[in-house]
Amino acid sequence: MTTSFSHLSLAEPLARAVAEMGYESMTPIQAQAIPVVLTGKDVMGAAQTGTGKTAAFSLPLLQRLLKHENSSTSPARHPVRALVLLPTRELADQVAQQVKLYAKYTQLRSAVVFGGMDMKPQTAELKRGVEVLVATPGRLLDHIEAKNAVLNQVEYVVLDEADRMLDIGFLPDLQRILSYLPKQRTTLLFSATFSPEIKRLAGSYLQDPVTIEVARSNATASTVEQHFYGVNDDDKRRALHQVLRRQGIKQAFVFVNSKLGCARLARSLDRDGLKTAALHGDKSQDERLKALDAFKKGEVDLLVCTDVAARGLDIKDVPAVFNMDIPFNAEDYVHRIGRTGRAGASGLAVSFVGGNNDARLVADIEKLIKKKIEVEALEYDEDRPRERINEGRRMYQQGEGRPAPRERERERTEATAEGYGRERRSYRTHSAPRDPFFDQPYQAPAVDAAPAWEAAAKAPARAISSNIKPKRKVAALFKAADPVVS
Repeated sequence: MTTSFSHLSLAEPLARAVAEMGYESMTPIQAQAIPVVLTGKDVMGAAQTGTGKTAAFSLPLLQRLLKHENSSTSPARHPVRALVLLPTRELADQVAQQVKLYAKYTQLRSAVVFGGMDMKPQTAELKRGVEVLVATPGRLLDHIEAKNAVLNQVEYVVLDEADRMLDIGFLPDLQRILSYLPKQRTTLLFSATFSPEIKRLAGSYLQDPVTIEVARSNATASTVEQHFYGVNDDDKRRALHQVLRRQGIKQAFVFVNSKLGCARLARSLDRDGLKTAALHGDKSQDERLKALDAFKKGEVDLLVCTDVAARGLDIKDVPAVFNMDIPFNAEDYVHRIGRTGRAGASGLAVSFVGGNNDARLVADIEKLIKKKIEVEALEYDEDRPRERINEGRRMYQQGEGRPAPRERERERTEATAEGYGRERRSYRTHSAPRDPFFDQPYQAPAVDAAPAWEAAAKAPARAISSNIKPKRKVAALFKAADPVVS
């Protein structure tokens, strides 16, 4: 079996691009998959994340598409012949960049379409014609409905991270997309994890596939050192600081299960003095790409993210991955810790186990990876911020370096009195002229006088019986209307 790219019968433009990228020896998945894909057979490939699956399907596809290579400017001469579908925008962008590098010295065109971005630039690129289209399902359907993408000449379909693509969330969109493709085509499925249900479902989309498994199914990379620590939920942030300090880790992925928890943890770690960026589904695509770019450049220490970043992202030399929350799906654990220990490098994966629910999720991971997991106790070093708090409390109680409580109260009183006296001396008081009428005490009138309104309303006297008591007159709120004379 060949282990060097120089032994492959790649066309000169592809071989030159591969040599320029520094590729020398093939990984096991590449050594087994590339010759099979070159024959045009369907493939179901399972390999650990970080072992070069993108090159395993991209290079043979480009090799087979070279027969369609042409320099024509007509879009009709550049129909879509290879379709690569991926579950996340970041992964689609990454694969598209790799394909462009591989096809650098050819005349094959490639493009990428994914959501969160303006459709107009993508539409213009599709209208010019492309042979290789990399896409996420939702945005591709938008372009199909807008008549921007025609897929009736597709010869090759690749489902990267196929277990997620065949999941119930993506399956309806995937079935709609496949209905637009020719029935005679080559289908390639690649992923790090395949459940038995996914394998059965995948079999319905493949024709006599060749199954390639270069490692035990759903296995984690042997280069990644895994630790599970029993930690209370309230102490997980302190535990993270402890492991970072003890291991001397400068950069790491930090995974959580929710978007809200991701944003909150990122803000908290940023206040702790760590350069932190958040990556989750509620971020705009521009913000997500900027966060990833800053992390790749080393401008960010910790990338706090949800499972949107768990699959396929290839960032070199990331020393560690932290699981602040145990993932709900055991397969996601394999993909999360695959962000470290890539391309044969060593890595560290640390997971913090909280209550009973976390214990059940850990049991699911044990069942998947077929390895016994020991939950360890985490020993904390002396916490420096806590030391300063305790020292301040001790000094306060013992009165070291500061006045006693009674002295402080006396100093405060004297300072207040001095300031009040100084204020009184600085202003002159002016007595306002007084009206003598308001200085006299109230005196009641000598006789009770009838109200003016009663005197004015008094009717002329008339003879009435002494047995009839006259009505007592009361003040009216409104004046009675004058009678109308007809």
